[in-house]
Amino acid sequence: MNVRSEVAMSRIVHVGPVGLEGILGAPPDPRGLVIFAHGSGSSRLSPRNNSVAQALTRSGFATLLFDLLTPLEAENRDNVFDIPLLGERVTEAVAWAREDFQTGPLPIGLFGASTGAAAALVAAAEKPCDIAAVVSRGGRPDLASTRLEKVQAPTLLIVGGADSIVIELNAAAFERLVCKKQFHIVPGATHLFEEPGTLEEVVREATAWFGVYLSRRPTENLR
Repeated sequence: MNVRSEVAMSRIVHVGPVGLEGILGAPPDPRGLVIFAHGSGSSRLSPRNNSVAQALTRSGFATLLFDLLTPLEAENRDNVFDIPLLGERVTEAVAWAREDFQTGPLPIGLFGASTGAAAALVAAAEKPCDIAAVVSRGGRPDLASTRLEKVQAPTLLIVGGADSIVIELNAAAFERLVCKKQFHIVPGATHLFEEPGTLEEVVREATAWFGVYLSRRPTENLR
């Protein structure tokens, strides 16, 4: 893993038409930007996603963690599982990143957890020229439905070895993906990757995946 010693900087940002609150972290001269899509019941403050984001930043990637819903929207549980809406919010974050002075020229990757993985894949299908890579952690890619076949960005599905139902759902979604893809099972991990060493394995796999595909321009990944 390529770990950089420079101090990363962070700033509060507001994303999209409704001003969703986010945290943009960036080391000097970042290699790319990873936008996080959290799962149901979580937010930009998710401890696991923040842990992954901090590790990616140490490896030279800028990261954006943001709320997919406003506080009022989050009160309606239907919105938490509205994949088209969540996918639209990730797409809006990509558009915001393209306009931001700090992230505009960077290749973009998406990191989705739980239902956020489906939202990330929907956004990747909608913005094939903007998304260079996708990583799903304990995700529900099956919820991306008919969008799966339209994803062109190289996609890594990471699932816990003790998360049997989600393994089956990911395996079915994996078969439907026609992009460059990889399916990685973390032995002994449950859905939240709380077991010792399991989240660290997620970080290693995600960093390696983004290290390959975020070093290229998005259009190069489609050839």
